[in-house]
Amino acid sequence: MKSNREKAIEKIIFLCAAVSVAAVALITVFIFMQGMPVLKEKGLLTFITGTTWAPTNGSYGILPLIAGTMSVTIGALIIGTPTGVGCAVFLAEMLGKRQARLARSAIELLAGIPSVVYGFFGLAVIVPAIRGLAKALMPGTDTTGLSVLAGAIVLAIMILPTIVSISVNAVEAVPMEYREASLALGADKRETITKVILPAAKSGIFSSIILGMGRAIGETMAVLLITGNVAVLPHSIFDSAATMTGTIAMEMSYASPEHQQALFAIGIVLFVIIVMLNGIAQAVMKRFGRGEKA
Repeated sequence: MKSNREKAIEKIIFLCAAVSVAAVALITVFIFMQGMPVLKEKGLLTFITGTTWAPTNGSYGILPLIAGTMSVTIGALIIGTPTGVGCAVFLAEMLGKRQARLARSAIELLAGIPSVVYGFFGLAVIVPAIRGLAKALMPGTDTTGLSVLAGAIVLAIMILPTIVSISVNAVEAVPMEYREASLALGADKRETITKVILPAAKSGIFSSIILGMGRAIGETMAVLLITGNVAVLPHSIFDSAATMTGTIAMEMSYASPEHQQALFAIGIVLFVIIVMLNGIAQAVMKRFGRGEKA
């Protein structure tokens, strides 16, 4: 039989879980209550596919904001995923334990740096470099450097701790017997990593990428400083853009009641996008799990 202490601990854990679920539910209900009036008035399809975001004129088209958010996020994943996974493999498989421990500590420190500091770094270093690169590649172009590329680079740096730390754990969790069997069959170190270790650790690596993507989509201050905050459809990586989170943070303080409702509606769309991405991630994870069991 369970002791009174065990029962009390179970009740406390259940209470904590219930509070967490209730908090998420209340936030979701609040966002939908605040944002639905604009969606009903303007129409969901018009709101999502509209290309003009001009709240002072009553135009609430968030397609440029969705495009800016996805462009910056995809760019960050393109840069950060191979860098993070490669770093994780190097730390877990090639570097000595002491050196790897020091390197992991340094990388994990990146997660503790405030996002506004990343934004300042982007303004001081990355934006001028991109401006010079754009002028070199496209003479005569008039670019400020505040662009999709700048946001993607900064976000790639910001998601590195997430991808590296989880991927390292996934790679280290691969049984040593897999490595020994591969080497015994004549495979070299590179072949063992690419054909044995990475496929065996793919579930954990994919989890790290999904978590990094969630961090990139939800980031506000850094992208607010370096993407230009121009609500137009970006046509190249050197174009300025605006993100959904950045627009909400920048405009909420001075928004009129209808404008505020539109910003909450952006939150609804962002919420749905994240839920869909998580659903896709879970489906892929289950498929990976079935593949590993097979």
